[in-house]
Amino acid sequence: PIQMTTITSMTGFARVTGTWQDVAWVWELKSVNGKALDLRFRVPPGFDAVEAAARLAGAAKLKRGNVQINLSVQAESASSALRINQVLLEQLVATAESLRDRLGAGPIQAENLLALRGVLEADEAALDEEATKARDTAVLKSFETALDHLVLARQSEGERLAVVMEAQLNRIADLTEAARLNPSRSVEAMRQRLSEQVARLLAQSESFDPQRLHQEAILLATRADIQEELDRLASHIAAARALLKSPEPVGRKFDFLAQEFNREANTLCSKANDPSLTTIGLDLKTVIDQMREQVQNIE
Repeated sequence: PIQMTTITSMTGFARVTGTWQDVAWVWELKSVNGKALDLRFRVPPGFDAVEAAARLAGAAKLKRGNVQINLSVQAESASSALRINQVLLEQLVATAESLRDRLGAGPIQAENLLALRGVLEADEAALDEEATKARDTAVLKSFETALDHLVLARQSEGERLAVVMEAQLNRIADLTEAARLNPSRSVEAMRQRLSEQVARLLAQSESFDPQRLHQEAILLATRADIQEELDRLASHIAAARALLKSPEPVGRKFDFLAQEFNREANTLCSKANDPSLTTIGLDLKTVIDQMREQVQNIE
């Protein structure tokens, strides 16, 4: 069994060929991101049992993603004769006659009808139950191989994502620390800003109650304090790094965490009372948005 060592992407591709007696086939699996697991099969007639078993196998190894799964089958025997699918042909003729009468078109050309998909079929000898089971077993085994290759491809892409996101988390951590150490948050700087604000208020009116003025100053200082946002950002960074190392699918958790990152950055920007802090907040939002784009690809 494949062991996941890091986050897994929902993006991947796999192609596997196989043969059994005179039958050859190709499995192609293509996976992209999705909110849930959506397995979409395209298999030839007569392979319904294979699709049912393959669907169970896919659901056991994949948790999220839109996965297109295509099985192409070809008989290698040159002795197969061609036969006309009479039921389909009669339906097509009836439809064509109706359209011709309605549109006043010319006569129906037989070669055009025969060129339509499904009208001509290979008249192959029917397999008995035991042979069909043996063929389906071989086809399903190669699907499981293709599925393993797809999982490996998604893991490989996940490792690349993890490197990118680790760098983004480091950048967020650096910006958070820069905000924490920003000179505008020093006691002296805050006192200076409050003094200037009080002076402007007093210049407009001398009827301010000193006690009320003191309370307003405290409120201004409280509203401008970003310590809680910085603490939560640090907590989110630690949680995100833990998710990067988790062996479980973490895409949904990471998506929620990315929203929390964005919320703290927005609050920091709204509270910033100095251009240098605003710049840091905007840089934080930029990196967080970039990280959120990567998160959309995590299983």
